[in-house]
Amino acid sequence: MAEIDDLLAAVPKVELHLHLVGSATPATVAALASRHPGSGVPTGEAELAELFRFRDFPHFIDVYQRVNDLVTTAEDVALTLDGCAADLAAQRVVYAEVTVTPYMHERVGVTHAVLTEGLAEGRARAAARGVDLAWIYDIPGQYGEEATRATLRCALDEPPPGLVAFGLAGAEAGVDRAAFAPAFAAARAAGLPGVPHAGEGDGPASVWAAVHHLAPARIGHGVRAIEDPSLVEHLAAAAIPLEVCPTSNVCTRVFRSMEDHPVGALIDAGVVVTINSDDPPMFATTLTDEYRKVAATCGLDAAGVAALVANGIAASFLPDDRKVELLAEVRSAVRSE
Repeated sequence: MAEIDDLLAAVPKVELHLHLVGSATPATVAALASRHPGSGVPTGEAELAELFRFRDFPHFIDVYQRVNDLVTTAEDVALTLDGCAADLAAQRVVYAEVTVTPYMHERVGVTHAVLTEGLAEGRARAAARGVDLAWIYDIPGQYGEEATRATLRCALDEPPPGLVAFGLAGAEAGVDRAAFAPAFAAARAAGLPGVPHAGEGDGPASVWAAVHHLAPARIGHGVRAIEDPSLVEHLAAAAIPLEVCPTSNVCTRVFRSMEDHPVGALIDAGVVVTINSDDPPMFATTLTDEYRKVAATCGLDAAGVAALVANGIAASFLPDDRKVELLAEVRSAVRSE
């Protein structure tokens, strides 16, 4: 494992599946909660750890919304991103695509102008730490047409600098991915590729629906595809990358343990797997930890881990010349091991 630790410390990494609110460090959450004593979100470290002990995926969604509602100003957004960027920089993560949900902020009175002001300031602070941030605007699917219209308006009429893709997250069970096809088509027409969540809170049918109706450039999670061998075969043949977040899936009880997680089976089947952390402080993990856990569980050597790092870079929305630079660094680091 020392060889893998050395590699992970040396190589530039990217994070493709990281939610704005879920990236807030415990210190940031505590600071925000102290200004909202009636929120039900505690300010103590032990109490926060207990809050983030999730019973299941619906419970996670509930807690996530409670933390989301603490973010009420542009400075709150910038503060959250600055803490996140500090964590990323410490791991040599040089680029992250952060999922932002404008509709959820709008619900608590945060206008899009205020949100974009905070995003711009947070992006500037991150750049000063050596971390390049980009944005994915996503629809919280459980809120249906109203959320869809609001998210499209923000993404197409008032796009912030750094917006690179259009997503769909939130609850999956009972939320038909096909219903969002017109919104994803409109986003693609405006140059925003689609990156919907599927196959996390719902089974392989949700992944098939995303594939058939949303023309995904990547799929968030997608791990329950493993329940349908024909779907796994299709994902591999079509080279549709999955944004796999193993600890998140265990913490939200999608799988019982890392040993039960299908990441190794997906890799072995030839699916393009990228490793991500989702909401790292909520799940007491980091991107580096995710790579270590996958390596240990799947028996990967340094070259196997480097291949996953390279998958993330290649599947990102970075400019091609920047991808070439980063991939060259990864190859160099492997040769020096």
